[in-house]
Parts: sequence; structure tokens; C-alpha cells
Amino acid sequence: MSRRRISAFVAAIVLGTAAPVLLPASGASAAACSSYPSWVAGKSYVTGNVVRYTDGKAYIAEHDNPGYDPIISTWYWEPYACDNGPTNPSGFVVSEAQFNQMFPGRNSFYTYSGLKAAMSAYPAFANTGSDTVKRQEAAAFLANVNHETGGLVHIVEQNTANYPHYCDWGQPYGCPAGQSAYYGRGPIQLSWNFNYKAAGDALGIDLLNNPWLVQNDAAVAWKTGLWYWNTQTGPGSMTSHNAMVNSAGFGQTIRSINGSVECDGKNPAQVQSRVDSYQRFVQILGTTAGNNLYC
Repeated sequence: MSRRRISAFVAAIVLGTAAPVLLPASGASAAACSSYPSWVAGKSYVTGNVVRYTDGKAYIAEHDNPGYDPIISTWYWEPYACDNGPTNPSGFVVSEAQFNQMFPGRNSFYTYSGLKAAMSAYPAFANTGSDTVKRQEAAAFLANVNHETGGLVHIVEQNTANYPHYCDWGQPYGCPAGQSAYYGRGPIQLSWNFNYKAAGDALGIDLLNNPWLVQNDAAVAWKTGLWYWNTQTGPGSMTSHNAMVNSAGFGQTIRSINGSVECDGKNPAQVQSRVDSYQRFVQILGTTAGNNLYC
């Protein structure tokens, strides 16, 4: 189990200035699409709206438009497979268009292609269980990532005063990259020398000696996020992956990532922020949020 120290700078973490406390597709059918409103010519639509066209098939608005015809105005509309979300030949339940919709202000470092490349390290991620579970897990991961990085804006921890805290000299391998080298980086803000060591060992990358790879290589950054998501329980009792595929609920992913600071009523605003993102993302993916959203 990875671990993180809880110290006097927890207040900075709560304010979002420090890394979180971590412990050492198929075609649409008319029946499936019946729940979506019928497309109306001349009615204004915003990005993310899903409509049922006159042929019974569904389309999702890729751009705001004043009611253009989905068949004719293909720049504004994309076919939407109601059982599996938008048709996506990549095999990932989140299309690039949906990814961009989730993170409209993201840093260009956090690429969709980087995420797709990282998924090869953990093939069970968003690929286990029913199509609903797959979409829920993808939404849950991205919702937590959204919270940790301010909408995929921040690559590194913003409060540089915290950087020297993340070296545990009690570890036998020490801090070969330097006292202040193991600050929060990447989509789940990996921090502490022991977490860089554990993640690097698991991924076959020397992150202990070269932690800067996490802020310089998008695929490596995403892999560290998926490493934590799929293998670490943190302050929780299960991995975030297991929480989603075994129906424990989104709330347990919060507990595994930052439960010691946020759960059990310690910081309800931070928990609500994560839940809000999750509910928005499952809507984008055309599925439901499930139960047990809070921790």
C-alpha cells in the first residue's frame, strides 16, 4: 500500500494548492434511443445534447447549433450509439470528442492519445463488466482527475513550498533525484519518493531517478494515474478500479484517493466537487451514475 504523510500543510491541500494525500462500439437501435428527445429543426442545441432523429437513430451535438439537420450538418453532429455511447472505433468508451467536451480548457500536455497509449499498461481499466460499468469507470477516473488537476490544467503541484516535504529519507533508496524532486505531478498528482519508486517499478520506468518524466511525457503521466487507480487502495479498503467494477460506488474512489482528508464529513465541498464532475461525465457518456456517490 502506498502512503502519504498528513502534516501541517493539509490546509493547503484542501485549498487545492498541494497534491492530494495518497497512502504508500455498436450501432444505435431505435428501441435503445427512445429515451432521447426527438430532433426539432430550428431548435437551438448545445454541445453534448443527444437527440433521436427521424430514422430512430441518435446523434450527439459536437458543437452548438441552431437546429441543423444531423444528417446534413455532420460537423455539428456525430452518430451516437445509445447502448455504448458515441460510435468510437478506438475501442475506448470515451471518444476524443467526448474527452474534449469534458475538458474544454485542458492543458495541451494532457492528450487523448497519451491516455489511450497509457491504457495498454492496465487493459482491465474501463474494459471490465457491462458497457454501463465500463462507462461509469471511465467517468469516475476522469472526474477524479478533473478535480485533482483543475480540469486537466495543472501538470505539477502549484504550491512549490510543499516540494521539500515529499522526501522520506527513511526509505532505503532515499531520494536520489533530490530532496525537492518528488512533488505532485500528473493526473492524480503522484508525490513522495516511495510512490515514484512503486509506480516506476510497476511500470518498468525509472521514476525514482527521473521523476520529471511524469511532467514531460503525457503517456507516462497517464500511466501513473492509472497505476494508482488500478493498484492502490490508499486510505480506502479497495482500489478505485475494484470500487467501480464491483458496484461499491463512486464514493469509494474518493476514499481511496483522498479519503483521509475529504471523507466522513471532513470536507464535503471537495467531495461534492468530485461528485458533480462524475455526474456531468456520465451524462456525457450516456449512462447513469449508479449508487453510493458519497464517502
